[in-house]
Amino acid sequence: MLADILAAVAVLALGLTALVSSIPVSGAAVSEGSQLTTATFLASARLEEARAGAWSSSPAVDRLGVSAHPGADPRASGIPTFPDESPLAAPFGRFSRDVRISDCAAAPGCAGIVSPRLRQITVRVSYRPVSAAGVAASDKTISLTTLVAER
Repeated sequence: MLADILAAVAVLALGLTALVSSIPVSGAAVSEGSQLTTATFLASARLEEARAGAWSSSPAVDRLGVSAHPGADPRASGIPTFPDESPLAAPFGRFSRDVRISDCAAAPGCAGIVSPRLRQITVRVSYRPVSAAGVAASDKTISLTTLVAER
């Protein structure tokens, strides 16, 4: 009887040890999911802001702008339209966000489409993910891209 109780306690202790050791991993997974969801939300919100920017030929209005090169924020008439945000304002201080707008008028175009009335908007959000071992050594970046036509 005593041997049965000791065996049951040993099996129970072994099971609880395995359960307790999985808590940091599951906590990190929940944190990573939260950060990824937040980053996607921030990228989507900025993408919608950019899509709402006025760009028309009659009357001539360009509040969307174009990035001079892949590392530059977009500008219209020399004025930044969507400047880089690094870091974002509270409560999103752990995230940074940038917008790049490409003109699709010259080859190879955007997604294979060449048109002077089309621009490609890419929004990237970066953050430092949390892992079971602590904060990761490098940033993780998510990217959302869409095409917008002149209106």
